Amino acid sequence: MLLGGLLASAIVPAGAQTAASTPQSAPAKSPVPPPAKTAGPVKPYRYRTAQIPKSAQEYYGLLWGVDSLSVKSVESGEIIRFSYRILDPAKAKVLNNKKSEPSLIDPQAGVSLVIPSMEKVGKLRQSSTPEAGKVYWMVFSNKERYVKHGDRVSIVIGKFRIDNLLVE
Repeated sequence: MLLGGLLASAIVPAGAQTAASTPQSAPAKSPVPPPAKTAGPVKPYRYRTAQIPKSAQEYYGLLWGVDSLSVKSVESGEIIRFSYRILDPAKAKVLNNKKSEPSLIDPQAGVSLVIPSMEKVGKLRQSSTPEAGKVYWMVFSNKERYVKHGDRVSIVIGKFRIDNLLVE
């Protein structure tokens, strides 16, 4: 019985070797199409998109009374939306001041975007009295699509400024 098991194990590898050593016909190669052309260079994502350093979060929370700062490309890239959550309404009044003109600056593209004004609606931003715990937003016109997903931008609203926000 031991001899039979030994012979069976010797036969299996020998059969496997002959099957592996037998040349097989290679599949026919089809021509590889050229890569599709893109609008611009592809940017690698090496950073977590939703994270702002903890020290920066604390700074903006203590000094300006806001957190959850984010910049997103929406409507196929024609609009860039900046949103934030109010922690301290007294400190965050600057962000909702109707007299201050917000701008989004992309140093890489060399542009400064502004908030569009609609005929019947007015400026596309929230400028009501800030309330703690509520999320507020404003949109910037990016009609020519200079600012792209993955760019690092700055937001300036009066004396408030935040740099190096990633466009999601």
